[in-house]
Amino acid sequence: MGIFDIFKKKPEPEPRPLFYDIVCPYCFSKFAPKEVVFRAAHDREDDEDYALGEDEELNRYRERFGLDSVYDMEAILRPSDIPEEKHIYSDHVLVGLNDRYGVVTRRRLCPKCHNELPVTAGKVPSNIISIIGASQVGKSVYMTSLIHTLQHTTADHFDAACMPLNAEISRKFRTGYEEPLFERGDLLASTQKEKMQEPFIFQFVFKDETKPPLTLVFFDVAGEGMVDEDYLGLHGQHIKNSAGILFMVDPLQIRSIREKIRLKFGDRPGEWVSQYDEPRDVVLTMFGDFIAYEDKGKTDIPTAVVLTKSDMLHALKDEDGEYVKLNSNIFNNVVHRKYLNMTEFENINGEISRFIEKVDRPFKGTMDVYFSDTAYFAVSALGSNPVDQKLQSVVSPIRVDEPFIWLLYKLKYIQGREES
Repeated sequence: MGIFDIFKKKPEPEPRPLFYDIVCPYCFSKFAPKEVVFRAAHDREDDEDYALGEDEELNRYRERFGLDSVYDMEAILRPSDIPEEKHIYSDHVLVGLNDRYGVVTRRRLCPKCHNELPVTAGKVPSNIISIIGASQVGKSVYMTSLIHTLQHTTADHFDAACMPLNAEISRKFRTGYEEPLFERGDLLASTQKEKMQEPFIFQFVFKDETKPPLTLVFFDVAGEGMVDEDYLGLHGQHIKNSAGILFMVDPLQIRSIREKIRLKFGDRPGEWVSQYDEPRDVVLTMFGDFIAYEDKGKTDIPTAVVLTKSDMLHALKDEDGEYVKLNSNIFNNVVHRKYLNMTEFENINGEISRFIEKVDRPFKGTMDVYFSDTAYFAVSALGSNPVDQKLQSVVSPIRVDEPFIWLLYKLKYIQGREES
């Protein structure tokens, strides 16, 4: 640092808006805080406006995900039906209503699906992280390994806590994902296209109260849907309204190296699934769904391209380093604390970017054309290659949280620093 650097003015922080648009973490609709509706805090049999009844919008949402309908719900209250002086604001955001009976409700709902919104909605940015990718790339396994790692190690490294939004999400994640994988060593079944998964919603809450919490929404779209125009049309909204994207790519999707990996592992013909969606197909489908309508025909959503199952790349190591060098960064786990280690990030980003360009140049070129902010990573959600759907050792994730930490950096939650 030169002597004149001491006197340089620090850049002024961007002015904070009075409020932020809300993105519903359940249906991914985007709306202004004033458009919310409320759930009444009581019911009255003598007033049909406040009587218990069916909430058709909520049940329509629940039916979409195969959930049971609920009946005898408290009434929906619309701010437009209640005098302005009865509206309750906090930090310029409408957070409550004092109804005609003098009963206050603060249960804010999405106007589209009538699910209850987080208390911070509208006061802080609604940041959604989407996990996308074609079939068989291991999105469910990666999601499980990532959330487990965030909860048990990463959050502590950044003075934060990672928590499910409610008890139901906690139970579903623990019994359907975390316990089978981390306690019993069972691989998770592939998400079926006809079985839509309700979003898993977590909050990354910092101990520093000046930092707003980050809402994490992991919407495990079935892989086949990512190359199906109609299916993606239903779910493209959650991608379009995301603050960041984790784009999963399986090495076995890449035709030029698939056979080399298969032969190295000694598998018999037919043992490996032969029909893989090319990574570029997923990008092209996304382009037709929403990217084509963005300014300049590309999206500026920060997108981490995540090469999964990196443990398989051991099969490509050789002294010449044609594909992977013997001393590759891919197989070394890295722990980021307090900030993004820019040296480690630049090393892995450069190596995987060059690798992808070499083995699948059309995909790399497509990403360069349609995405203006990308970085490349390699992760192993398990740490080893399973045999017959069973893990042969304890789950030991490698670099699984690095793409997420990069997104934290891009969203200005943390800083990046060079390491000497």
